[in-house]
Amino acid sequence: MKNTLLMVLLAVVIAGLVAVPWIASFFYVFIFTEILILGLFAVSFNLIFGYTGMLSFGHAAFFGIGAYATALILIHLQWPFLACLLVSMGVAGMLALVIGYLSVRLNEVYFAMLTLAFGMMVFAAAYQWRSLTNGSDGLAGFTLGSFGLGIDLMLVDPAVYYQVVLVLVAMASVVLFMISRSSFGMILKAIRQNPERVAFAGLNVRTYRLAAFVIAGTFAGLAGGLMAPFLRVASPELMHWSMSAEPILMAILGGTGYFLGPFIGSAVFVLLETWITSVTQSWMLVLGIILALMVIFFRKGLLGTAVDWWMEVKK
Repeated sequence: MKNTLLMVLLAVVIAGLVAVPWIASFFYVFIFTEILILGLFAVSFNLIFGYTGMLSFGHAAFFGIGAYATALILIHLQWPFLACLLVSMGVAGMLALVIGYLSVRLNEVYFAMLTLAFGMMVFAAAYQWRSLTNGSDGLAGFTLGSFGLGIDLMLVDPAVYYQVVLVLVAMASVVLFMISRSSFGMILKAIRQNPERVAFAGLNVRTYRLAAFVIAGTFAGLAGGLMAPFLRVASPELMHWSMSAEPILMAILGGTGYFLGPFIGSAVFVLLETWITSVTQSWMLVLGIILALMVIFFRKGLLGTAVDWWMEVKK
């Protein structure tokens, strides 16, 4: 019954997302584009947090380097957009491999602090390497050309870009979902619950943690590659530790125990931020109070609590 409910909910959500360019204003097309990109960012983070039990405070490093990779290629090489995204994923994956190799040997708070340190090192490099990144001003002035694969799309049209983002995020989400439901994903869940027992079974816990870290970093790079053309700029702020806090909050808010939870958290976070900033200058205070209350009263996240409530009603 729970799986049926989730499938029905997913079908309704997908239908609504597909219809956005036809039923919503351009303003909400932009808003939902941001929700999708940040949702993918949060889902990639949840692979290492919700499934593997590793709390990373440096996930924005992969998001930001993906954005910079796309911006640099568009500025200097004018490659098709799809090729830019593939490079963004590759670069982010390699950075995740280096940081993960040095971090996954540690547990709990030590892992979290080490990822924070590496994340801030990447941020500092982007901030100070002006000849490459243009420092605090970031990289701007790039334009999207062709999509690639011989597909002719007008990517400068916000509605078209939204549809491209929707398709790419959906494909990436399917891949991440298959990974989470595979035997590899089951081992990650076992590591989260009892890493010592997994090690006693003859499996290398560090190797699995590193693999999850690299996969998560790779898809965070894809999200960053999608964000740069959306914002029309790649700036060091995309790598800041405060940016790493967003997927944490989104995952917890939506529900780390459900694959779609981070997407729900992303939607709630972005929509609340948008609506609150339109009515008050103290939006951070109001948003913080609302989010704190949600986390307190929805212990399993919004999606998890909603599913549990529905199951109680059906009994």
